[in-house]
Amino acid sequence: MWPRVNGMRSMELGTPDGVRAALNSLVLEGRKTATTGLLAEYAKESEELELPGERLALVDDDGGFVATIEITAVEVTTFGAVTWEHARAEGEGDASLAEWRDGHRGYWDRIGTPVEEATAVVCLAFRLLGDQ
Repeated sequence: MWPRVNGMRSMELGTPDGVRAALNSLVLEGRKTATTGLLAEYAKESEELELPGERLALVDDDGGFVATIEITAVEVTTFGAVTWEHARAEGEGDASLAEWRDGHRGYWDRIGTPVEEATAVVCLAFRLLGDQ
């Protein structure tokens, strides 16, 4: 199970090696309003998908509370079917869908979970609520 913080499920973006801090900053700046995860991670962690309206605790490298986000949309799709609209909403500065795919493939390769076009992913959209 994913850790609970302030009574909410937690949202850990990226990995705790500087990536998470950078992604959290994008959320706090309002530039990042979406993220993509691997559907297999939900089963591995015995977690249900997020639901629209659910509030999550955005956490730092140490699991400490950063902010509250609210899920606005959830879509299960394949890696190859992720849209440019979703990729752009991730706010990471990618100039194209191909660049987003290359970056995400590289990230998942580095952490030992390579993806293919047919790999199931969960696309989450969210809004920042603040430090509630």
